[in-house]
Formats: sequence, C-alpha cells, structure tokens
Amino acid sequence: MAAPVRSVLPVVLLGCGGVGRHLLRHIVSCRPLHANQGVAIRVLGVADSSSLLVADDLHSNGFDDALLADLCAAKSAGSPLSSLLARGQCQLFNNTEARRKVIDTASVLGKTTGLVLVDCSATYDTVGMLKDAVDCGCCVVLANKKPLTCAYEDFEKLVSNFRRIRFESTVGAGLPVIASVTRIIASGDPVSRIVGSLSGTLGYVMSELEDGKKFSEVVKTAKSLGYTEPDPRDDLSGMDVARKALILARLLGQQISMENINVESLYPSELGPDAMSTKDFLESGLVQLDKSIQERVKAASLKGNVLRYVCKIESTGCQVGLEELPKNSALGRLRGSDNVVEIYSRCYESAPLVIQGAGAGNDTTAAGVLADILDLQDLFHKTA
Repeated sequence: MAAPVRSVLPVVLLGCGGVGRHLLRHIVSCRPLHANQGVAIRVLGVADSSSLLVADDLHSNGFDDALLADLCAAKSAGSPLSSLLARGQCQLFNNTEARRKVIDTASVLGKTTGLVLVDCSATYDTVGMLKDAVDCGCCVVLANKKPLTCAYEDFEKLVSNFRRIRFESTVGAGLPVIASVTRIIASGDPVSRIVGSLSGTLGYVMSELEDGKKFSEVVKTAKSLGYTEPDPRDDLSGMDVARKALILARLLGQQISMENINVESLYPSELGPDAMSTKDFLESGLVQLDKSIQERVKAASLKGNVLRYVCKIESTGCQVGLEELPKNSALGRLRGSDNVVEIYSRCYESAPLVIQGAGAGNDTTAAGVLADILDLQDLFHKTA
C-alpha cells in the first residue's frame, strides 16, 4: 500500500536526448518506489532543441506514463515532439514561443506549487531560461555543464539560492563529487586541492596505452565502443574535463573563467576541426600522434609512473592535461572508463578522500539527475 503523498514535484525537462530520455524512463520505472516514499513526480513539459510539449493543465497530474513512453520512443526514432499531439493531454510551442512558455510556466508554478526545471541539454542557450526560473523561485537541476561554465555572473546567479539548485551530474555523472565537496566546505574544513580523472573516454585511452597499444588504435577502439563523441577530438581537446574543473574551482570560491584554465589538447591545431574533417583525422591525423604519445608513456614507465589525463585545482590555479602519476596511486590504478577524484583538505591532507566509479553514460547520468530532483522534495508539499 502506497504511503500518503506528502511531496509533489512538478518537472519541466529541457533536452530529450540520451540523458533526458533515460531520466523519463527512470521516473516511470521508479513510480512504485517513490509512491512508497510519499513522493510524486509530475512531468508537465518536455522540450527539445526546437519545441516544447506541455500539459494542457499545469495543475494536473502531468503527462501519463504511456505518453512519456511514447515520447521516448518517438525521440529515439528521430521523430519530432509534434508527433505526440494526436495523443491529447498536451499542446506544442515552437522556437521563441517555447522559451516564453517555459518562463510563463515557471512564473505561474513558482508562486504556487513550485517547479523543478531540469536541464539535460548540451547548450548555452538555456542560461536565460534558467536565470528567469531562479527569479521566479523555481528549483533548477542540471546535467548540462555549460550554464555553469559561462560568465561568472551567470554562475553566481544560478547558485545564488543554493538550496534550490542541484548539479551533481555535471561532474562525474552519478558520483557524489559535488555533494562531498560541499559537505567538507560546510563543515569548516577548507578544501586545498582536487585532483581528478573526469573523462571516461580519456581514462580508458590512458589505461590502454599502458599495455603498449598505439594511441591511434586505442582512440579508434574507444570510438567503436561508443566511448567517444562522434568526433573524438571533442574528447581529446580536454574541454569537457576543463568545464568540470571550472565548476569545481568555482565551487571552491575561485572567481575564474575558462580563459584562466591551462588546458592541454592531445592534438595540435593543424589536426583540428578547422584544418581537417573527422574522417581525415581518423584515417591520417591520429597516426601522426602515435610517436609523441608513445615517448611520453615510455618516459613515465621508466620512472615507475603512468600517464593520466587529469584536472588539478589548487589555490594557485587550475590546469588540465597529461600528468605522470605513481602506478600505485588511486589515479594510477585507474582502469577502463571509471572516474576518480581525490579531495584534499585539512582533515584529508595526508590521505585524500577518494571517490571512484562509473563517471559516464546516459543511464548513470540520468540516475544522478533523478537523485538530485528527489533531493529537493522537502521544498515541495502536497497540493490540494
């Protein structure tokens, strides 16, 4: 028998790509669990890059689970949100109308039932909507890193009411990195240093190089396994790691921007997207990197070390790139696509707090987003 509903969380989702669709599936599959906890999640709207599908009645129970399942199936098949209109329960808004409707919804619900605006997109374009939602008193949950890595003023605005924002999944997918850092800081224990391997793709590549494999072969294998972006240079540039490092640095109180982070790319500009196609890079560009990478792997091995692509955040600055690390360290023992983060503070000075586990994947990231939504439940109450 389900517990009485004590918290109703209305949700509008921005982005229904891989993470967004997994989140909707998690919400549906966890209904019995949440019912036993007295929690109900109502999905009132879902937006993709061009339109917004929203429930006819914002104070209703939202989309039913059958519609959510059909929505996931439609988007997986590449169909537009408009294909769901025949199902009823909803109305469609396009382009600028969609943005206005999201803000209107935030304004109405922010003053009544409350709203959780969930950003699972991968764009900077949501920043304005998120800031407007904050102004309306709504809660914000982010898997999208970009709003937290643009202008520092925007970051400050979004986190101005820390009780109403969650962004655990922006760093390390479902791993409790953000929660651990904030708990340590809140205890009055200043964090002095964070070192982490925060790319499942580059973690896999670096650990495979230890076995004597060529860099070009390992990257191609990683792409075939689905570990990389369609253009592996998106991973090899280090920019994704840099965004995660910037979020952590800002969390520590550093008022810095991307320009302040020293980022080492694993390919030179003459092999970049402006100079050659993805096809040419895979066929003839990658192999040009084999010798230099192999020499660095060998140099590290002769010292009993291994190469890892890491971020280092200290009071003196933030840098992202290749580092030689002892084989027996937490980062040195890393294999496969796991993430590892070491947090140093007064209490964790000689032996850092180490967090390790799956740090990538749509399923894992979506589970982290759902946990963030549920973490806000005490701010919501049962509606009439």
